[in-house]
Amino acid sequence: MNRTDRLYALAEELRRVGRAGTTSTRLARLFEVSPRTVKRDISSLQQTGLPVVAQAGVGGGYVLEASVGLPPVNFTPAQAVALALAVSALPPGSPFGTDAEAARAKVLDALSPADRARADQLAGRVWSRPDAVGDVPAPRVLRAVEQSLARQLVLAIEYRSSTGAVSRRRIEPVVLARTRGTWYLVAWCRTREGLRWFRLVRVLRADLTTERYDPRPVADVGDAPPDAHPVSARPSD
Repeated sequence: MNRTDRLYALAEELRRVGRAGTTSTRLARLFEVSPRTVKRDISSLQQTGLPVVAQAGVGGGYVLEASVGLPPVNFTPAQAVALALAVSALPPGSPFGTDAEAARAKVLDALSPADRARADQLAGRVWSRPDAVGDVPAPRVLRAVEQSLARQLVLAIEYRSSTGAVSRRRIEPVVLARTRGTWYLVAWCRTREGLRWFRLVRVLRADLTTERYDPRPVADVGDAPPDAHPVSARPSD
């Protein structure tokens, strides 16, 4: 990352953490530079008018002044390409795939003409192949699952077991997991009164109800499979 892009990304990171602020040590680790470089970069941002103030304490810290409004978050060409790459790597039929494509398009449309040209040039040098799967869940099922998780609404499903038997259940989604190339929905099954792993491709129908539920802790599911990891876009604070 060159210095111009780093300054831009540093300003966005300060904007993200907001009034809580963050330490120079963490910023140095995040951008893979020395704490001294972070201090020089902060000074440069202050000279451009960004309202950054130093916090007292071990290691030093920075926070944006609460009295000054913040402009909208923008993206660098490299960040736009990174998002496009992540979206393109989604397997066909991935949950939130439609929303991911919409977000990718919005980010590219928000770039200035010059930045869009830089992003297009960079993207042309990055090749990616989606990790195809053997079966793809029905789009209507995926959408209902997505909304159930996001809005914490009970889901009514028709499910076909490995033996071909079809059952109707009401479930409370906990985790979406992709392992061994297949998407599963881990949910509390009210019929079985326990957590169950439902293979999404076997969900014949999924209807969103109006009944809310309190999400069970992810820890109740146990450890993630070796090839499945929680989706996290940020390093730990």
